[in-house]
Amino acid sequence: MVCMVEQQDWEAMIERAKATVSGVVQGVGFRPFVYQLAQKNGLGGYVANTTAGVDIEVEGEAAQIESFFQDIDIHKPPLARVTQIEKRFLPPLAYRGFVIRKSQADTTRSVLIPPDVCVCEDCLREMNDPLDRRYRYPFINCTNCGPRYTIIDEIPYDRDKTSMAVFPMCEKCQREYDDPADRRYHAQPVACWECGPNVHLHGFSGKDLAGFEAIVAAADLLKAGKILAIKGLGGFHLAADATNGVALARLRSRKCRDEKPLALMSPGIDEISQYAHLTDLESSVLQSPERPIVLVQQRDPHPISNQVAPRTRLFGVMLPYTPLHNLLLQQGFLAVVLTSGNISDEPIVIDNQEAFRRLSGVADCFLIHNRGISVRNDDSVVRVVGDKVRMVRRARGYAPLPIFLKATLRPTLACGSLLANTICLVRTNRAFLSQHIGDLENLETHEAFTKSIEHMKRIFEIDPEVIAHDLHPNYLSTRYAMGQHGVRKIGVQHHHAHIVSCMAECDVSGPVIGLAMDGTGYGTDGTIWGGEILVTDFHGFERIGHFETAPLPGGDAAVHEPWRMAVSYLYQTFGPSVFDLSIPFMKNLDPTGAHLVVDMIEKKINTPQTSSCGRLFDGVAALVGLRNRVSYRAQAAIELEMEIGDGDGDYRTSFREEEGKIIIPQASIVRGVVSDLMTGVDRRTISRKFHNTLVRVFAQACSEVRNRRKLNQVVLSGGVFQNAFLLSKLEKALLELDFEVYTHSLVPTHDGGIGLGQAVVANAVLDRER
Repeated sequence: MVCMVEQQDWEAMIERAKATVSGVVQGVGFRPFVYQLAQKNGLGGYVANTTAGVDIEVEGEAAQIESFFQDIDIHKPPLARVTQIEKRFLPPLAYRGFVIRKSQADTTRSVLIPPDVCVCEDCLREMNDPLDRRYRYPFINCTNCGPRYTIIDEIPYDRDKTSMAVFPMCEKCQREYDDPADRRYHAQPVACWECGPNVHLHGFSGKDLAGFEAIVAAADLLKAGKILAIKGLGGFHLAADATNGVALARLRSRKCRDEKPLALMSPGIDEISQYAHLTDLESSVLQSPERPIVLVQQRDPHPISNQVAPRTRLFGVMLPYTPLHNLLLQQGFLAVVLTSGNISDEPIVIDNQEAFRRLSGVADCFLIHNRGISVRNDDSVVRVVGDKVRMVRRARGYAPLPIFLKATLRPTLACGSLLANTICLVRTNRAFLSQHIGDLENLETHEAFTKSIEHMKRIFEIDPEVIAHDLHPNYLSTRYAMGQHGVRKIGVQHHHAHIVSCMAECDVSGPVIGLAMDGTGYGTDGTIWGGEILVTDFHGFERIGHFETAPLPGGDAAVHEPWRMAVSYLYQTFGPSVFDLSIPFMKNLDPTGAHLVVDMIEKKINTPQTSSCGRLFDGVAALVGLRNRVSYRAQAAIELEMEIGDGDGDYRTSFREEEGKIIIPQASIVRGVVSDLMTGVDRRTISRKFHNTLVRVFAQACSEVRNRRKLNQVVLSGGVFQNAFLLSKLEKALLELDFEVYTHSLVPTHDGGIGLGQAVVANAVLDRER
C-alpha cells in the first residue's frame, strides 16, 4: 500500500511541457545544446527544427523542467538569438530518453535565417594545429561559425537545401555531423580536405595549384605587386598589397574607381593599430562575430599607401572573417586592400566563370573555390559616432536578421530607393531588410535587385499583399513596383520614409519633429527636396519647413559637378556681380562654363529647383577649393567634413517665415564663406564655421516647431547625417535643449534604410483607409 502511494506521488510530480522557440535557432547549434541540457536535467522528450523555429517537448519533474527553460535563455549558443518561447503543459506521455528528431515542414515559415559569421576561435586553433585533420583547411567551420545566409537556397536550413549539397560527407565528417555531443553536430557546411570544397589558383604562368599551396602562391603574387580576384563568402574581392602604391594605382585604373576609398584587411588588431587609432568600442566591433568594415581615424604618419583613401582622414578596416582570409593574411602582411570584386557601379561577382569573364581585365590571377554562393552579400560597413555603432552599409553579418516592429503588418514588399538600394519584406512584426544591393543605375544591378526580391520571398515565404515604392516615377525600383499586378501599390514620399524608418527602428510612433537631410528626394510639389523639416507620424507628414530652394543647373550634372552648385548659390546671393567676386573659386573657374550656368539659371533651362542640404554641402566644398567634380557620390561633402578644423565660430544666419513655413536661407551662409575667402581665412576654419552654423540653425528650427506644435521628440535621418561631426554635435545641442533625440543605428541613415519606412507608411495608409 505504501509503495502504491509513493508511485502515485511520483506520477503526480511528472509534467510534460511543449514549447516553440522562435528566433535565430537553426544552424547555430541550438538542437545539440537543447539535447545536452535535457540530458543534464534528466528529461525525456525531443527537439526538432520546424519552419516556425524549433519545437521542444520535455517530460520530467517540474523543478527540472523549470531549470531547463531558464538555462535555455541564460546559456544559449553564442550565435543563437531567442526572440520568443511559447510554452504550454500537457499530460505526460512517458517518454523514454531524449532525442533529436528530423526537421519538420509545414506551411507557415517564420524561422529567422542566420547571417554569415566569422570563423570561431576553436576552428582557428584546429586549422593551425599540424596534428589536426583540418590543418590549414580553408573551409573549416562548426555550428558556432561560418557561412549561413550565403549558402541557403531553401528552408528548413538543412544541408540538402544549401550549396553544400554537392559535397557528400566523408565517414569522419558524417560521424561529427550525427553526434549531438560534437561541436559540428548538424553544422550544414561541415567538411574537410577529403570531402569538402577546395581552393585553386588560376591565371598565372605555372602549374595549377590547389589547397594551401595555392594560398601561399597567391600571397607571393600579392607581395610581387599583382592584383588578385579572391572568391570569398558572399562574392569576389579584388586584392592588392596595401603598401604598394603602384599596384593600387593599377587597381584603381582597371576597376574605374578613381578616388573612392578602398577597404583594408589586416591580420589582427595590433597590425591595424600601426596605421589607425582605435577606441575600445571600435576594437570590440572589429572583433565581433559580424566582422564588419569599421571606419576609423588614420594615424599620421602611417605606412599605408596614399592610394588607399585619398583626401580623407579615415580608413575602412576589417579583420579576417573566413579561414581562407586568415591563411592568406598569415603570410606576412601588414594589410591588404580587399575591395568588392566588380567594375564600379556593377554588382559584386559571385560565380567563377562570371569572374573570369567580368574581372579578367582587372585581376592578374584568380584564387577561386568550388563552393557555390547562393546570395551575393558584400561586406558591411559601420562607423562609431557618439559611442554608438552606426550602420553605413548593412550586409554580411547582419542581413537578413529582421528589425522587430511594435505593430503587426500585412505581408509587404518595399522596393527602396534608387541609390544604395535595399529591399524590405515584412511579415507580422518582422521587417527583413535585404543586404546592400547598390545603385539601380544599370541592368546588372537591376537584375541583382529582382533576384534578391525573389530569393527573400522564397526563403521567408512571403507573398506580398502590398508593394510600397518611392514617388519618383523614373526610379527603377518604382518601375519594378508599377509593373507588378494583382497587388496594392502605395507610393511613399522619400523624406517621409526616411523619418519613419528611424521611428520604426527606435519604437517611436509620433508625431515627431523630423529633420530629413539628404541629396535628392522627389517632393510632392514636383521639386527636388533634400533639406526638410517635417511633422511626421506613420500616416502622413506636414512639410513645416525647408531650406530655401536654389536652382540645380543641369539637373543630375550638378550632382557630379559641384562647381555648378557653387555658381548657383553665388548667383542667388550676389546676382550678376558674381563675376566680380575676387575669390580663388571664381578666378580659377572656366568663365565660359560659369556664364553658361548663369544663362541656364536666368532662362530656367534644365534647371529644376532644389531644397537639398546635400547640394549646399557640395556648393561650399567647391567654393573653398576642395572639389569641382566628384568621382563618387557625396565625395565633396565627405571631404568637407574631413577638413573641419578647431574653433567655435559660425555664420550669423537664422530662419525666416514664409506662409507659415520655416525657411532656412543659404545666402547669409554663402556671404559669410565668401567674406572669409576674400580675407584669406583657411578652409578648415570655414568648414568648421559652416558645420557649426547648421547645428545652430537646425536646433533653433526644432525649438520653433516645439513652440508651435508642443512636440518634443526629434528624429534625424537622411544621408547628410552620415557626417559624424554634424550628427554628434546636433544631437548634443538638442539634448541640451531637453529634446528627446532619435537617430539610426540598426539600419543606414541614407537611402539604404528607406525601405523600412516605406513598408511601415504603406501599412499605416491602409489602416487609415479601413
